[in-house]
Amino acid sequence: MEYMKEPSTVSQGNILCCQCGIAIPPNPANMCVACLRTQVDITEGIPKQVIVHFCKQCGRYLQPPGTWIQCALESRELLTLCLKKIKASLSKVRLIEAGFVWTEPHSKRLKVKLTVQKEVINGAVLQQIFIIEYVVQSQMCDDCHRVEAKDFWKAVVQIRQKTLHKKTFYYLEQLILKHRLHQNTLRIKEIHDGLDFYYASKQHAQKMVDFLQCTVPCRSKSSQRLISHDIHSNTYNYKSTFSVEIVPVCKDNVVCLSSKLAQSLGNMSQICICLRITSAIHLIDPNTLQIAEVDGNTYWRHPFNSLFQPKQLEEFIVMDISKAHGRKQGAGAGMKSNKHTLAEAWVQKTSELNTNTQYFCRTHLGHLLNPGDLVLGFDLVNCNLNDEFANKMNPHNVPDVVLIKKSYDRTKRQRRRNWKLKELERDREGMDTDDERQYQDFLEDLEEDEAIRKNVNIYKNAVIPVESDTDDEGIPRISLAEMLEDLQISQDATGGEGADMLTE
Repeated sequence: MEYMKEPSTVSQGNILCCQCGIAIPPNPANMCVACLRTQVDITEGIPKQVIVHFCKQCGRYLQPPGTWIQCALESRELLTLCLKKIKASLSKVRLIEAGFVWTEPHSKRLKVKLTVQKEVINGAVLQQIFIIEYVVQSQMCDDCHRVEAKDFWKAVVQIRQKTLHKKTFYYLEQLILKHRLHQNTLRIKEIHDGLDFYYASKQHAQKMVDFLQCTVPCRSKSSQRLISHDIHSNTYNYKSTFSVEIVPVCKDNVVCLSSKLAQSLGNMSQICICLRITSAIHLIDPNTLQIAEVDGNTYWRHPFNSLFQPKQLEEFIVMDISKAHGRKQGAGAGMKSNKHTLAEAWVQKTSELNTNTQYFCRTHLGHLLNPGDLVLGFDLVNCNLNDEFANKMNPHNVPDVVLIKKSYDRTKRQRRRNWKLKELERDREGMDTDDERQYQDFLEDLEEDEAIRKNVNIYKNAVIPVESDTDDEGIPRISLAEMLEDLQISQDATGGEGADMLTE
């Protein structure tokens, strides 16, 4: 009996390369890979060195024909830009993979490793890996040319406030820095009663105006002037001007409301104190602690002015003070402040200590003042009020003195201040003595008012040693938890921050 043998597994036989004669698996070209590459170069026609243009001023790359885009190193955007430079050459091959090869950031070189495939002799598919070197050449973009010219602009935002104190401007400056609204400006110019922001496009100026209307109570109007007109393409070139007027009221101002406005705000007293300026004017009645907010639209319908200038603040000493019971609120009365304490005080001017003249007043600073403390306020008895609404008031409703804030030793506060603020880079002649005093007033307001402080970036000052957050004398301080580290992040010459570059 014969047994049939199991058929053995049939293995694929090898053939000899028609060029070098080594044994290789069969392929349509009948050649090994080494010989095939000597016969055919699938990367032929693809440039191995390409030039890309980079603007050092703004950190953007040129995407032909005339678009400048922001790309970080190792980003997808930069890889896309590099591949578009050789798009026509890549049409004859199939792109499989592309990635960056690490280069020294300051070498002005970008290397891209490509893997491509192409069908060659008799339908054989050949895959090849090669590197293209991109040389980064510096070229100033059109926008930076205009910036360097210093006199080119298409839109200007003129911010004005008709006050002698610049507290609102200092606050607005910090908001602009925090939200980085100054990045698109060509130039910032400081003048006597405001700031001018110059822009290369009307859209950027309109964005600034929209930001101001949401940040401070103001009103705006715009105009434009025709510069040139191309009759062939029907293209017009305009210069636009946006005028923004901020309400002429600052923090710690004493204002006199119209009787109609005071009644609409919950029957407040006409004479009020401005607590702060944010997107609205925050007022408090020192007789009842009643608070109200007046937005920009309401103010321009019922305008009012400050009764005193900051230079007219006088120093008083508290002779006696006691908590007062609030008056019974009538129908329609508004909200009362929970952060202040109503008190009745007898005060005397520090300039009249050799006399027996004392003044009685009600104040919202009962939680801060004690007998013997110094306090800043305005004297309404010995002054001539030149105000439309104040002159019509009943004299019995006009207080003798309005106390504004507790007075501390300014020299000691400056010495212990271990924080700082950043400033906008702008064209100005320099800060005079009055500007420096106003800036110190703003810094003190930040220490005293937490509501304003929340909208401002405060940085630690490494020069001044950090002391304890507590103070035996009760001087307002900013806690360390509210401060930020001042980090300086510099950009590379070939594009900004990006991911770590790949190594081959």
